[in-house]
Amino acid sequence: MKLTWFGHSAFKIEHAGTSILIDPFLTGNPSFPENLTIDQVADGVTHVILTHGHDDHVGDSIDILKKTGAQLTSNFEICMWANRQGVENINPMNTGGMVDAGAFKVALTKAEHSSSKQSDGEAIYLGNPHGVIIEFPGQKVVYHMGDTDIFSDMALINEIYRPKVGLVPVGDRFTMGGKVAALACQRFFEFDTIIPCHFGSFPIIDQTADAFTKALGQDASKVASLSPGAQLDI
Repeated sequence: MKLTWFGHSAFKIEHAGTSILIDPFLTGNPSFPENLTIDQVADGVTHVILTHGHDDHVGDSIDILKKTGAQLTSNFEICMWANRQGVENINPMNTGGMVDAGAFKVALTKAEHSSSKQSDGEAIYLGNPHGVIIEFPGQKVVYHMGDTDIFSDMALINEIYRPKVGLVPVGDRFTMGGKVAALACQRFFEFDTIIPCHFGSFPIIDQTADAFTKALGQDASKVASLSPGAQLDI
């Protein structure tokens, strides 16, 4: 399984002929690599997963979905909104349960955040925010936390899904800050690999993951500190 980070919370996961984009905020993402194009990122994509409806997560998903015919998996409200934008291949779900997406299974988990899209100065409600569990047969389970604060039900997420790869927001202000994110990882999970995200993009959030790594102490060795555009084999 190969994982690529494109800055902010945008990731690609590739395995066994399947290519998943999560929260593909590329256009307008200050940390998106200048040497890459949206077409390069979208090439071969089979699935798009959106954690919630904010613009810095929905990003370029509609254009990518239309061009590639990839399947959108997200909450019901986001899928219906995307369908009204001309996206036909939708796989709506909600918190709880696990859906077969072909080569992998996906579950949406609780996240402590909000979910809406701005349109003509008004907020369009786009359902509840979520984290995402991705499970390929024979591979380590991946947990993209989405945008979230810490919450005690993370213990249940770990008990049910046993994720070993954590994509963890650490940028503060809109998500957990470094210390709290480290507490979440250590108290509730048994990750083998931790990839911090949602930092270093906009100036009003933390510019590095240093506070997170420092707070992890001896568990800092689990952190894979990727630069935008970098890949990691898991």
